[in-house]
Amino acid sequence: MAFQIPAQPLSSAIDAFIRQSGWQISYSSDLLRGKTSPGVSGILAPEAALQGLVAGTGVAVRLGAPESAALVDPAVADAAAEPSLTLDTIVVGSSYETEGTNSYTSDLISVGEKSVMSQREVPQSTSVVTNTQIRNNSYTSLDSALNDVPGVLVWANDEGRSSIYLRGFELDRLYYDGLPMEETSINATQPDLSTIDHIEVLKGPAGLFNTAGSPAGAMNMRLKQATRTDPGGYVSAQVDGNGRYRGELDYGGALNREGTVRARAVLAYTHGDGFVDKVENGVISAYGTIAWDITPDTLATFSLSHMEKDIKPFNGLPTYADGSLIWTDAGATTAADWNHFDNSITNTVAALEHRFGNGARVKFALRQSHHTADYHYAWAGAAANADNTVNRLSWLARDWKHDSTALDAHAEIPFMLGGWDGSAIVGADYERSKSTTKSATGTITGSWDLDDWDVSGVAKPTVNWASITRAQTTTKGIYGQVRIKPTAELALIGGARASWYDDTTTNLLNGSASRLKESGKLTPFVGVTYDLTASTTLYASYSEIFQPQSYQDADGNTLKPMTSGQYEIGVKSEYDGVNLTAAIFDLRQRNVAQLVTTGVYETAAEVRSRGIELTAAGELYDNLHLSAGYTYNETEYTKGADAGEAYSTYTPRNMLKVGLLYDVTEGPAAGWSFGGQMRAMTNFSSVSGATTIKAPGYAVFDLTAIRHLDEDTDLRIGVANVLDKDYYTRVGSTAVFNFRGEPRTLMLAMTHRF
Repeated sequence: MAFQIPAQPLSSAIDAFIRQSGWQISYSSDLLRGKTSPGVSGILAPEAALQGLVAGTGVAVRLGAPESAALVDPAVADAAAEPSLTLDTIVVGSSYETEGTNSYTSDLISVGEKSVMSQREVPQSTSVVTNTQIRNNSYTSLDSALNDVPGVLVWANDEGRSSIYLRGFELDRLYYDGLPMEETSINATQPDLSTIDHIEVLKGPAGLFNTAGSPAGAMNMRLKQATRTDPGGYVSAQVDGNGRYRGELDYGGALNREGTVRARAVLAYTHGDGFVDKVENGVISAYGTIAWDITPDTLATFSLSHMEKDIKPFNGLPTYADGSLIWTDAGATTAADWNHFDNSITNTVAALEHRFGNGARVKFALRQSHHTADYHYAWAGAAANADNTVNRLSWLARDWKHDSTALDAHAEIPFMLGGWDGSAIVGADYERSKSTTKSATGTITGSWDLDDWDVSGVAKPTVNWASITRAQTTTKGIYGQVRIKPTAELALIGGARASWYDDTTTNLLNGSASRLKESGKLTPFVGVTYDLTASTTLYASYSEIFQPQSYQDADGNTLKPMTSGQYEIGVKSEYDGVNLTAAIFDLRQRNVAQLVTTGVYETAAEVRSRGIELTAAGELYDNLHLSAGYTYNETEYTKGADAGEAYSTYTPRNMLKVGLLYDVTEGPAAGWSFGGQMRAMTNFSSVSGATTIKAPGYAVFDLTAIRHLDEDTDLRIGVANVLDKDYYTRVGSTAVFNFRGEPRTLMLAMTHRF
C-alpha cells in the first residue's frame, strides 16, 4: 500500500494512517501528546508503516485482530507476552470517537466533508464539543452545549427550541453522521445529547455537499457507536436547584464471540421545572445501535432513536412601549396555566462502507425520520404598561407532522498524477420531506401583572384551524471533490456540485399552491492548505451555498435564490496537545430581497458578514483541559435601501468564551478536578417596527468541581452564574421573545461506569 505521511505530531500521523489504511487503532491521547512522528513514505505493508510512524517516539505497537492495533507504552507491550497478566480491552474504533479520550479536542472531524480528516486538513474554521466536555459540563441539550462553542450564538428559548446563529445567520439544518435533516427551532427538532458522541461545527457556507440552505455553516452530530467488545457502559443521575432531575443508562457490548457484531442501547429521562415560573421541560429518549463487521473491510451500522418532549413553554417577556427592558424577578413569566408543547421524533440511520486494499472506499447511507408536534401556548400580546401590567395575551396553536428521507452514496479514490498524490470523492445525494401544518392564532384581553402573574381565570381557547398547509420538498445533487498534493506540504482542493431543488406548498383550505424550483444550480469550492511546519498549517478557501426564496417581483416572477460566498484565510496549529486556530473571514450574501411596495420585492440588497476568530482547545500540561475562543463579527447591508446599516443586530460584535478544568493528581486535593467557564459578549439589539430594543453586554461565570470517588465513579458539583448576574440572553419585540439569563443555580451529578 502506498503511504505519504510527512513528519507531524504523532496523533495527526496516526489519523492519516487510519484514513489511508482503513485500520482501526486504539490509543490514549495522553500517550501520544507532545510526540512527533518522523513520517513514512512509499509502498509499505500497513504494519511496517505503523511501526515507522512511531519510531523513536517511545510508543509501541500491539497488533490485534486483522487490520487493528493498539498503541501502548512499551512496558504494556512487553507485558502482553506474560500469560499471567491481563491487558485492558481494546475498544474497536479510531480516534474519530471522542468517548473515553479525556480530551477537549478531537483529532478527526468530518463536518462539511465526506471523509474523516484532521482539522488542519479542512480549510475553514471548525470547533468540536467532545464527549468529555458533554460529561464534565453535564450538557443534555444541543443548545446548552453550543452556548460554550466559540463563534456560536444561541438565541434562547425553551431548552431544545433555541435558535442557533453563526456569523450572523441562523442555522437551518443539522447533520446526523453526515446526513442532513431540517432544523426548525419552533418544532424542537434538536437531539438529546445522550445519543451523541460529539458535535462538530463548521462555520460559514458549506454548499459542496449540501443542496441549499443558510450560509451559517454546518453542524454534524456524531451518533454514539457500538464500539465495545466487552460488556459495559455507565449510569448517571443529576438534579439542579430548580427541581429538574435526569437519569441516563448506557450499555453495550459484543453479540458474538468474535466481537464482529456489537450493539449498544441508551436511555435518558428528564423532568422538572425551569427557573421561570410555570415552565417545565420533560424528555424521554431511547436509542439503539448495532455494528457488524461483515468482513475486515466492510462495516454495516444501523441505529434507531425515539425522543418525546413534554414542555410547558414560555415565549419570553415583553418590554415597555419604548423598548426598554423590564428588570423584574428573573422567574417572571407570561405563560398561561394550560400552555403545552408535545412532540416526538423517530430517526433511523443506516450505513454500509467498504474499504479496498488500495485505500479506496465506497459508502452508502440512509436516514429516515418522522416528527410530530402539537402545541398550544400563550404569551404577552403587547408591550407592558409602566406599572408592569399587560392588557393582552396572544396565543398560537399548531399541529405539525413531518416525514423526511435522506440518501447519500459516494466513493473516495486515491490516485497518482505525475508523481503527485491525490484523492477524489464523487457522489450523489437525495432528500425528500413532506409536512402538514395546521395553525391557529388569537388574542385574549384583560389585565395581568408581571410582578404577580395570575392567569388562573383565563380559559383555554377553542382552536379552529385557520391555516392548513402541505409542503413537499425534494432536493438532489451530484458532487465531486479533488485533493492534490504537489508536495508533501501543499494540498490543493477543488470541488463543485450541481443541485436540483423543488418545493411545493399547498393551501389545503382553498387549494392554491406555490412552487420554487431550481435545476442544475452549480456550487463551487476551492481551498488550499500548506504545512508551514510539522505542527502548523496555513489555509485559504472560498465556499458557496444558495438559498431559494419565495418573494415575487412586480411581474409575479419568483426572485432568484440568494447566493452566499465566503473567503477565509487562517492558520491552524497543534501545540503540545492543544489545537489552535486564527481565521479572518468575509462572507457576502447576494440577491437579498428588498421591499418595493406591498407584495412586491426586488433583489437589490446585499449583506456582508466579516470578522476574525481565535480558538484554542485541548490539553495543556496533560491535566489542564482548555476550550476557548474569541470572535469579532460585524454584519451590515452593503447594497440596497439599508446600505450601511447593521444587518444582524442580535449578533454581538465581540464574544469571548473560555472553559477550563484542572485535574489535580498530587497533594491533598488529588482526585479532584476544578474548573469553570466564562461567557462574555458586548451589546446586542433587535428592531421591532420603529422601536429598537437594546440589551447590555454581559459576562457570566460558572464553577465546577468533580470528585473522582474511584476509577469508575465521579461526583460533579456545578454552580451556574456563580455571581448571580442579572442579564438578558435574547431580545425580540416589544411584546415577546425577551429572555432573561438563568440566575445562580446549583447542580449535582453522579456518573458510574461499569
